[in-house]
Amino acid sequence: MGADKPLVVQYFTSLGGFLTGHFGNSTQSGAPVATLLADALPHTLILAISAIGVALIVAVLVAFLATLPGLGAIGSFFRGLPSFMVSLPGFWIAILLIQFFSFQLGWVRVIEPGSVEGLILPTLTLSVPMAAPLIQVLIRSIDETQSRPFVQAVRARGASESWIFWRTVLRNSLLPTLTMAGLLFGELVGGAVVTETVFGRTGLGYMVAQAVANRDTPVLLAVVLIAATSYIIINLVVDLLYPVLDPRLRAGSPKRRAAATEERTVRS
Repeated sequence: MGADKPLVVQYFTSLGGFLTGHFGNSTQSGAPVATLLADALPHTLILAISAIGVALIVAVLVAFLATLPGLGAIGSFFRGLPSFMVSLPGFWIAILLIQFFSFQLGWVRVIEPGSVEGLILPTLTLSVPMAAPLIQVLIRSIDETQSRPFVQAVRARGASESWIFWRTVLRNSLLPTLTMAGLLFGELVGGAVVTETVFGRTGLGYMVAQAVANRDTPVLLAVVLIAATSYIIINLVVDLLYPVLDPRLRAGSPKRRAAATEERTVRS
């Protein structure tokens, strides 16, 4: 393992290995860490993509009901829902879902489930706390967008509130939510430790829990590196998507693009 070499030599040897994809061997199993990561990463990516997808759908629907005029107490309920959702512990949500859908109703198996069946409850567990900040950011952005003159002009022409929301308001309110979704997805790539441990999924989160328990340093270093790299790449992709959603960022004068960029930064 090179532990007998000077610390500086160990550092640069490890750094060179990281750059070339050689993370060493696990101190617990002796298997190459790269092999362990290759086996676990796809499971975590599938879970992260499904969870962020469900969270985005829930966020849009709740934000629509929370900002729809004339709902009164119902709208206030949906506005306060994110604070409740974010306060729910992940392991408690997982246990409730297992108890209700698996043990009581028998709809989803948690013992030897299929590939799709084993993804349902973990996805629901992750999507609840993930949807909360997305809802909060989206509601705030929608409130700002609805006060803009162009929305008032569309409303004055007799358009329904549903048409205004889905055709006008939502697209102009997505940029801060997209930023938040990128941050949350970057965190999930590092592994949903609690969720994967509760459901026994062989992903990066479960690998991290086992590595911490066994003090398997090479595995932990590799997961941290992958999580940091994925975080940077995902946020770069999110920034590149901004011009797709906001035409002001891809056309017009430099002053107009600068103003739109400043507005996007402030709103994010």
